[in-house]
Parts: sequence; structure tokens; C-alpha cells
Amino acid sequence: MKLHTDYSQRVVINTPDLPWIESPRPGVHRRMIERDGDEVARATSVVRYAPSSAFSPHTHGGGEEFFVLEGVFSDEHCDYSAGTYVRNPVGSTHTPSSREGCTILVKLWQMAPDDQKRVVIDTTQAHWLPGLVKGLEVMPLHSFGTENVALVKWAPGTVFQTHRHWGGEEIFVLAGTFEDEFGVYPQGTWLRNPCSSRHSPCSREGCVIYLKTGHLPTSANSLLRAI
Repeated sequence: MKLHTDYSQRVVINTPDLPWIESPRPGVHRRMIERDGDEVARATSVVRYAPSSAFSPHTHGGGEEFFVLEGVFSDEHCDYSAGTYVRNPVGSTHTPSSREGCTILVKLWQMAPDDQKRVVIDTTQAHWLPGLVKGLEVMPLHSFGTENVALVKWAPGTVFQTHRHWGGEEIFVLAGTFEDEFGVYPQGTWLRNPCSSRHSPCSREGCVIYLKTGHLPTSANSLLRAI
């Protein structure tokens, strides 16, 4: 399967509009956002576990990154409540499940092989740092090479300066409504802005976003002219 694999293109998806697709395990369903491959694939998905559902033991050959959106996700290592961010590095193995049910945002096969740090952060307890403009707060989650992952909190009425993302940008709106000159993005929206893209973000309502930058493939086809 190839779904949104042209990284030179801007993509905007309101994930609540996507259908739930059955996985190989009963009680586990997925909303597929981007995918390059079949069952083993470079993928970004929203995954829902019904209460008392589980996935079989497996190894993440390309690493796994997830954020718990609702409920409690579990494996043999820990229980991860809503708001927890986790990175399981390349070659890691676990047996995921959920007693009460949960929904998670998951990214697979998108880690550098030498990025071997396991990360577990309860973002409901971590501290926010001041952002670059008034009304903006940032919670760094992970950094490796050119890749940076963070939560960003926008107070109502916050406006950020026009800027360019040389290594691309990916956003998932966790709460509120995010905006730029191209559109308005409510909770559950996923955006991928290609390498060298530029925009002027803001939030009239206020919002919290998951933000990843500097991680997208670069090529001559991904370069955009200045607006």
C-alpha cells in the first residue's frame, strides 16, 4: 500500500473523518494516515484498542513512536496513560495491550538506526518552557540529528512569525484549533508540510499540537518556491 508517500506534497487530513480499518488482531482498529508498505510498513496511524484487546508480541525493525490520546495503553514494561509520549528504538520488542481501551497516535519505521534512546514522558507532569513569542509554550520530547519533537501550547490569539521548515514539518492537533494562511485545523487534524515549505501559523482559539520537524526526506522535488 502507498498512501501519501510523496513527501514533496503538502497533506492535510481530518483524522476523525477516516474510517476505522481492522488490524490482524481482534479489537484493534486503525485510521491510516500515511503508509508505505503492507502489514510491515513505514506508517503513521491512529490506532484504537477495544477494552481487553491485545496485539501479538512483535519487534519494531524500524522503531516505534506513539502518543496516547485517550485511555491507557500497556505492554510488559509499563502502563501509559493519556498524554504519555513513548519512543521504542529500532530492534525493540514488546506485547501491547489495553485493559480499559485506548486510542494512540503511532509512527512506525521512521527512526534512524543509531537513535537508540528509549523515551517515556508523561506530558501531563512535565514542565512547559517559554516559546519564542508571547503566548507560546514548548515541551521538548526528543531530539536526534535534525529531528526535533515537542508539544507546543498556543494561548488564544497567539501569532507566530512567518518561517520556513528546511527539513519539513508534521503536526497533529491534540486540542483546540490551529491555523495558518492556508486553513483552519481543528482537534484531530494531521498536517505534513514538505521540506522548505513556509507558513505563518496562529491560533485564535488556542490549541496544543504535537510537532515534529527536520525529519522528512529531502529531494529536488520537495523544494517549494517562496510564497
